[in-house]
Amino acid sequence: MESGQRKDKDGKTIPRKIINKFACEFNGKPVFAVDLEPAIAANPYMQFHAKVEESGTFKFTWTDDDGTVTTAEENITVS
Repeated sequence: MESGQRKDKDGKTIPRKIINKFACEFNGKPVFAVDLEPAIAANPYMQFHAKVEESGTFKFTWTDDDGTVTTAEENITVS
């Protein structure tokens, strides 16, 4: 996460790069989504609740200013 206000060792401005979207899906269905603003912390902590009644996969997606998309998946088993 870069605010776009810091400078590197050569005095050049480091381009802004922040997460501006986060989404979570469970088995392909939306569970939670948020649009983040530039004032977000460098390491934001987000918490949400999801009630699931079957085993499946959570998919987490982060989108940066520059369009970079990062995803992670986590399988859970409901017994």
